[in-house]
Amino acid sequence: MPLLSVIVPFCNVEPYITECLKSLAAQSLTDLEVVLVDDGSTDGSRALAEDFVARDSRFLLLTQERQGPGPARNTGVRHASGAYLAFADSDDLVPPDAYALLVGSLETTGSDLACGGVERLRSGEASPSTLHAKPFRRSVERTHITRMRNLVRDRTVWNKVYRRSFWDAGRLEFAEGIYEDLPVAIMAHVVAEQVDVLSEVVYQWRERDSGEPSITQRRQEPLNLRARHAAIGAVREFLAEAAPRLVVHFDRVVLEKDTSFLLQAIADSGPEDREELLELGRTWLAGLRRSVVKEAPALRRLELHLLRRGLADELREVRRYRAEAAGEIRVVHRKNEGWYGDFPYLGDKSLHIPYKVFDITEELRLIARVKDASLNGDRLRVEGEVFIRRLEGRRLKIALWLEQGEVKIPLKPRWRKRQDFTVEIDTATLTHGNWRIGVRAEIRGLVRDGYLRPAPMGEQRDAADDDDLDLNGSTQELAACRDGQEAAWTFSSSSRE
Repeated sequence: MPLLSVIVPFCNVEPYITECLKSLAAQSLTDLEVVLVDDGSTDGSRALAEDFVARDSRFLLLTQERQGPGPARNTGVRHASGAYLAFADSDDLVPPDAYALLVGSLETTGSDLACGGVERLRSGEASPSTLHAKPFRRSVERTHITRMRNLVRDRTVWNKVYRRSFWDAGRLEFAEGIYEDLPVAIMAHVVAEQVDVLSEVVYQWRERDSGEPSITQRRQEPLNLRARHAAIGAVREFLAEAAPRLVVHFDRVVLEKDTSFLLQAIADSGPEDREELLELGRTWLAGLRRSVVKEAPALRRLELHLLRRGLADELREVRRYRAEAAGEIRVVHRKNEGWYGDFPYLGDKSLHIPYKVFDITEELRLIARVKDASLNGDRLRVEGEVFIRRLEGRRLKIALWLEQGEVKIPLKPRWRKRQDFTVEIDTATLTHGNWRIGVRAEIRGLVRDGYLRPAPMGEQRDAADDDDLDLNGSTQELAACRDGQEAAWTFSSSSRE
């Protein structure tokens, strides 16, 4: 009996299947079987699969009339004999050590499933999958979706390895139709007792540039959108019963990701599809939690407002603005009123869109982070940046201070380019214990308070990336600590008792 069974359904993927199967044959975990399920191919895919079966005894080929990827996966599972299960789509790639990492984690922890990071392949170039980026920033063993709620974004089955006994006990099975993997992926996360999360990339998800377009690439077609909506509804219904606190987190992802495809489809639609898509859009919107819609970014709220009113031409203009802005959104201030996104139709008296739709105040978050830190004797040198998101480059009134309990000691940083600073702290003058660097930024009545935090992963590394770091063998140390749910940057001093 093999350790791992990999299920690969395929149908008319001649340009890609060889590369996919080569990536499976090259896995560093060699104790595996690859169960290929031909779901009614009419091109040369089957002949290429047969070639692998003839050359590698670990490959098994099954055949069925075309039923779709869900039933094909179910067929593969029924014939799989491994202690662990994995799924791969026939146009994608699996990095060489992926299954060794995932299975190895499960063997160590005893968890029910292990999942890992994903890259998107476009024209041979790999980049992080935006859908999967947040859950896989760091590795966490023996966790669960109710504790690590960003896992509601982990909605695919192919970046995972499942314990077979868990799969069978949970009676996990794929439905017919498309987006069949979304309900299974979320259900598995919920019914699992423990889940391992790996930051390493374990899957490369391809955007096809030839052959038949994938389901994902047909996501703006009305039938495709209806199937997506049905899958979303199935997940929401399951969560409402099994994990109700996750519904709001799931709806946030739906509003951020899935709804974008619907809005773009409406914006691009012709007269023949427009009314159908607008009707679907209103139904789609009605299913979302009101609190989620209310807290959405201003630009998305504007899009939803136009959707509700059936203003497809105006929605097209806003979608064009979004694409051209590429995240660089201009913000305007109205005296004695507040801050607004300078979007199309702001102040347009003919459309009567309420100003509250454009209100962007909640998006103006304080960004205050350490970029580098060093300790020389008693002198702690900190480099960082402070700005308000979407108001980058504006002149702010900024104050920094050291804080321990009720004690606050003002700091005098040196500023460069308005938002970058350097400050030196004589730690010999401080009492023993944890100190935080507090920040206040003000502009035109807007006040934002917070603490310096570590720079995000992937940016310049600073000492706060470590939980407990001793600098230069000194008794002082820099550390990352928790302030509620936010990670505050702190340092400890034992210079004076």
